[in-house]
Amino acid sequence: MTETVIDFIRHGEPVGGHRYRGHNIDDPLSEKGWSQMWDAVGEYNAWEQIITSPLQRCQTFARALGERHGIDVTVEPRFKEVGLGSWEGLSHDEIKIGRSDEFQAFLRNPVNHRPQGAEVLDDFINRVNSAYDEIVEHYRSKHYLIVAHAGVIRAVIARTVHAPPVGFYRIKVNNGGITRIRHTETGEMLEFLNGKLSGAENK
Repeated sequence: MTETVIDFIRHGEPVGGHRYRGHNIDDPLSEKGWSQMWDAVGEYNAWEQIITSPLQRCQTFARALGERHGIDVTVEPRFKEVGLGSWEGLSHDEIKIGRSDEFQAFLRNPVNHRPQGAEVLDDFINRVNSAYDEIVEHYRSKHYLIVAHAGVIRAVIARTVHAPPVGFYRIKVNNGGITRIRHTETGEMLEFLNGKLSGAENK
């Protein structure tokens, strides 16, 4: 069996800088965000398909990349970011400082201490995994790129390494960060590509 190779890239920094957006705030990429993503992929173009979250901080880059290299782009609505309820629209400092008790409780146990109105973490993980399972089956033995959010990438990483949801936010995913997962005869293998695909080999 030929292996299946899935590359993930997290969107770059959006307009408005560091704040919680979830899936209800759809800010576009900033100039810095575009640079982060183009720098990460370089001239790499080995993908047979690009799949993207519907939110514009992912989708606009996915379509620009697909157009540049003549690669088809598909939108997967289940890859939108996790809903963060009352935190959406607030800066990181507004939460970490202004709501420090709430923030610390969330970090200790993000399953049971969600922001008010936030999406249930297990529900989010299940929707991401259902989309991921279908895509892996549909694009078996192919190499493709998924343009998504930190939460989506965390969900797939946690699934790959069998990490429990309580440790979800201990996985750091940088803007423009690249993660690769290989599906082989012996199982799934997680790789970190030091933030760049330039020069990475599909081997």
